[in-house]
Amino acid sequence: MNVLIVDDNVAAADLLQELLTLQDHTARCTYTAQQALDAAAAEHFDAALIDLSLPDFPGTEVARRLRSAPAERSPKLLIAISGFSVEDAAGAAARELFDHHLQKPIDIGELAAILEAPR
Repeated sequence: MNVLIVDDNVAAADLLQELLTLQDHTARCTYTAQQALDAAAAEHFDAALIDLSLPDFPGTEVARRLRSAPAERSPKLLIAISGFSVEDAAGAAARELFDHHLQKPIDIGELAAILEAPR
């Protein structure tokens, strides 16, 4: 699976990329919302892990734009990653845009199960 990682925490994003690579996925890191949109315009991703709090604009806006992209450019699976729980306001706002919500620190086993599940 080709996975786009969008997180302004460079160390966390890079570690997540390494872990996904060890699980036989291909992963690319971006650290801003605009970098993520540029990457998605240039390359097809099967899934995107998107931090809700990004420096240039919210991860929810990245999700909206990815969802509205042509089908061949839009990841089929969007996963919110955040320090917010789904009960927090930011997490609740993301609920309708994302297929899954993982609270940081991310449970790698849970992420692996989500990525391996049939769609």
